[in-house]
Amino acid sequence: MTADGRPLLSRAVHDRAHLARLLPDPTGGRPVRVLTVDAQRTVPVQQGASGPELMWDERPELPVGGIFLGEADGVPYAAVRGERSPTVSGRPVDRWAGLRDLGAELGDLDAGLLAEAIGILEWHERHRFSPLTGAATTVERAGWTQRDPTTGAEFFPRTDPAVIMLVHDGADRVVLGRQAAWPPGRFSILAGFVEPGESAEAAVAREVEEEVGLRVTDIRYVASQPWPFPQSLMLGFTARVEGSQDIRVDPTEIEEARWFTRAELRTPDGLLAIPPSISIARHILDLWMKDGLPLSPR
Repeated sequence: MTADGRPLLSRAVHDRAHLARLLPDPTGGRPVRVLTVDAQRTVPVQQGASGPELMWDERPELPVGGIFLGEADGVPYAAVRGERSPTVSGRPVDRWAGLRDLGAELGDLDAGLLAEAIGILEWHERHRFSPLTGAATTVERAGWTQRDPTTGAEFFPRTDPAVIMLVHDGADRVVLGRQAAWPPGRFSILAGFVEPGESAEAAVAREVEEEVGLRVTDIRYVASQPWPFPQSLMLGFTARVEGSQDIRVDPTEIEEARWFTRAELRTPDGLLAIPPSISIARHILDLWMKDGLPLSPR
């Protein structure tokens, strides 16, 4: 987590400059730094003195197809989908890497811009046609809206709310589960998508009961983090088990789930792997390990 306690992908510091999107040239005629994102969602990286840094292509203007991300210290930033290149603005690329690989190591500015770039480009990739008529949409507002050319209807970037929750017993145990597709030994806290007409808190209770057969109460919000794979916003919660603590796994949801103590997570046996630091799951687990969550006892 960050020094001020935020999840690592929630530390954007740039100005999104949303009003500038309405202008014919959101950059105001200034040179713009453009990040190329390839089809595998990776970006060019160079190794700086204090860690990896994104490699921004200096352009005199916003390129065709470029999406305006905002600005920082008077410098406009944009992203564009493109192919890998061995150089950027004449500088050799050290490697191409993705947000999962880089997010925890990047500085605040680069981390926030990269999360935004991945999210908005993924939206464009998946929403190129009008859901009303099937017509190919036109892109407007510097990449922040799409329009149906036949009806004039506007469509805005979509974010899917998902809940992720640390289920505890009010004392020293939490429930962790694993999906069959994960690497052997990988466990994490539970998660699921919010359904239409449902509050986030109701989604927490429903998902926990569906996945592991437990009823929960005392549902408390912790933090949120964008997760643009492709377009989720993770809403983090804690929830205390009420009643039976017997886990009944739904095999269509997860492969395995069980209770873990703090001692087990502090001294893993080599067969247990918890989420990487880039995820909000790890953020919430780390807070629980340090008694840094507002948990109420039974």
